[in-house]
Amino acid sequence: MPVTAYLLIQTEVGCAERVANAVGEIDGVVTASGVTGPYDVIARAEAETLDELGRMVVSRVQSVAGITRTTTCPVVNL
Repeated sequence: MPVTAYLLIQTEVGCAERVANAVGEIDGVVTASGVTGPYDVIARAEAETLDELGRMVVSRVQSVAGITRTTTCPVVNL
């Protein structure tokens, strides 16, 4: 069963659409959408392990130009 997480992304002003499109193209990202509020983009990502998910966020998502901050929220089964 894959690990799923929501990625809350803040961007530089005027970059949300470009960031959402770029993040949405990353392998493992299921959806990426622009939103309003304290975050500019919210994405849902999946990976086989939590470590793999962390590596994807650090090496691929955070390297997208225009991203200023990310918060990763792993989904838990309550």
